[in-house]
Amino acid sequence: MDAARTAAVPGAVDMEQPAQAQKIKAADEQVRVALGLLDELVNNAGEMSIYRSRIELQLNSVNFNLLELAQTVNRLREQLRKFEIEAEAQMLFRYEKSGVSDSEEFDPLELDRFSNMQQLSRSLVESVGDLGSIQKLLDNLTRESEILLLQQSRVGSALQDGLMRTRLVPFSSVVPRMRRIVRQTAKELDKQIELHVLGAEGEMDRSVLNRLTPALEHMLRNAVDHGIEAPSARAKSGKTDGGNITLKFWREGPEIVLSIADDGAGMDLAAIRKKALERGLMEKDSDLTDNEVTQFVLEAGFSTAKKVTQISGRGVGMDVVNNQIKQLNGTLQISTAKGQGTIFIVRLPLTVSVNQALMVHVGEQTYAIPLMVIDGVVRAGREELEKLQRDEHLRYEYGGHSYKFFHLGTVLNISQPQLPDAGVKIPLILARAGDHRVALHVEAIVARQEVVIKSVGPQVATVIGISGATIMNDGGVALILDLSSLIRAGIAHTKRDQGAVLVAAKISNIMIVDDSITVRKVTERLLTRNGFETVTAKDGVDALAKLQEYLPDVMLLDIEMPRMDGYELATAMRNDARLKNIPIIMITSRTGEKHRERAMAIGVNMYMGKPYQDKELLENINTLLHTRGN
Repeated sequence: MDAARTAAVPGAVDMEQPAQAQKIKAADEQVRVALGLLDELVNNAGEMSIYRSRIELQLNSVNFNLLELAQTVNRLREQLRKFEIEAEAQMLFRYEKSGVSDSEEFDPLELDRFSNMQQLSRSLVESVGDLGSIQKLLDNLTRESEILLLQQSRVGSALQDGLMRTRLVPFSSVVPRMRRIVRQTAKELDKQIELHVLGAEGEMDRSVLNRLTPALEHMLRNAVDHGIEAPSARAKSGKTDGGNITLKFWREGPEIVLSIADDGAGMDLAAIRKKALERGLMEKDSDLTDNEVTQFVLEAGFSTAKKVTQISGRGVGMDVVNNQIKQLNGTLQISTAKGQGTIFIVRLPLTVSVNQALMVHVGEQTYAIPLMVIDGVVRAGREELEKLQRDEHLRYEYGGHSYKFFHLGTVLNISQPQLPDAGVKIPLILARAGDHRVALHVEAIVARQEVVIKSVGPQVATVIGISGATIMNDGGVALILDLSSLIRAGIAHTKRDQGAVLVAAKISNIMIVDDSITVRKVTERLLTRNGFETVTAKDGVDALAKLQEYLPDVMLLDIEMPRMDGYELATAMRNDARLKNIPIIMITSRTGEKHRERAMAIGVNMYMGKPYQDKELLENINTLLHTRGN
């Protein structure tokens, strides 16, 4: 009876199940969550990444200023030590001068007969000690903050990965729909076509798949209608009556790749070239491969069809498909071979919200280039750049590959290439753009950064070369470049004069060398407001280190500095063949004729006293720049 009663109690059997079975059951439990809520959570995780990056930037600035504070405290401590020695020496001097008898047992120091000056110096020493303690405390706090930020970064990345996994669905979920599209379209056109699907077990983001499906359907209809020939035409070409379309899905590094390949007649390249020339999309002698010419079918309103059918097209061209893929931060490439077929390749980032990019400075703007297309970064000097610019057939050779040279600012039509100074090397980004390998000349590389991809909307998405936007660490907005379409457009329209050289006109660079933080900041703000680029150094040793990679047009130099003063730095520069022609304006509180004569003897171009007038400084800088330019 006890056994019967036990069996009748609800849940009694579950209580006796093994712990492992309980865990399996818990693991199989699922919760239904609205897709909109998941999208909002993923977006919030991306925003967290942006804010973390901004905090890291601010923390780096705090660390830099703490280093400056530490150096200032050390300098102040040394100055107080000298002041204290001087004060005690003066007290002993007054004691000896007063003629007090030597029979006194104690001197003033032993009897603590200090003046107000000595007492103030002792108080200042104690204050400097307190200041040093505060500085060390702040150092410890910033180090702890860096550790916390690192931990938060790891947790944030894990959160993003987890949220992305919740949105993944197998690609096989849309395969029946694709088969039905091919079957119905082939039946209407009286064609025998079979769809082969490979890698359908792969997973991708649900929202991306839902938005991508109409584009895939359109490409499949195009393949059935325009790509694969009628049975009679295939028989004449020695092919089987039935055509084949292969839909393949796979993952390649940080990307998801989809390809739609048919074994049809291929695209009519002659008709595409003719249409592109008529519409002004390319020059007659442009260096475009056949595969690059096929990309013109992605332009708005571009079509070589003699009539629009209800099967494919229907008023919606491949430009709409391409724009849809671009809004997903992806790219679409087309390759074709006459009589063998056409392949459409769609590449999408693995995550729709976060990606790795290289931030570069071009002209006065900052752009993001996805790391997935970058082979590497090298540096080139003035002579090498001049050769690459003059000869459009010359290639940059690196790692067994040839790279066609481009200035990114010229391709974007926002700036002209600048001629670097002798001995200075500037970065070249080696990238893959479709069938081309290109070496992109940029003004500077800012940093490698994790970027949160933002949609730019349908208006900007139609602009060639733009695939999205991101928010930088400082809160500014940077556009994400689509190198494939950008370089293709550059090749199609570029006609360079064989005698062309890099443009020498550029913004003037000023180096400010002063041990005072206040002077450096004030002077830097003044010059920046007046259109100059600046770099600062806290003493002569720091300046020499920066001069190894940076050659300014003018240097503003103080005299009295720790480690290496202004006279020593100016002497070292005038004895260096690479640095001797840099104009120097010496700005100092030492306005005596003796100091001026020594500076001029070393080779300083101008000598100014502190405080100076802003107008006078700007006039002197412009005078030296004009003299150097002549």
